[in-house]
Amino acid sequence: MVVKVCVGSSCHLRGSYDVIEELKRLVKQYGVEDKVDLQASFCMGNCQNGVSVRADEALLHNANKENCEELFLTQVLPLLK
Repeated sequence: MVVKVCVGSSCHLRGSYDVIEELKRLVKQYGVEDKVDLQASFCMGNCQNGVSVRADEALLHNANKENCEELFLTQVLPLLK
């Protein structure tokens, strides 16, 4: 699975670096390094919705350091099963 985090200007200002670091931690913590390819991406066209994350075709909005684990557990891990 490819997980892309927007690092465009708007998302960068809203904390995309923190989201990437948190996702790196979660991928390692849950032992899915061989199943998740974490990538940075430029604008996904959802600038008004905060840091955008795409897990394969699922587009997640308003990702931040505080809700990243919840998004990972509810949106990313189930797609890996």
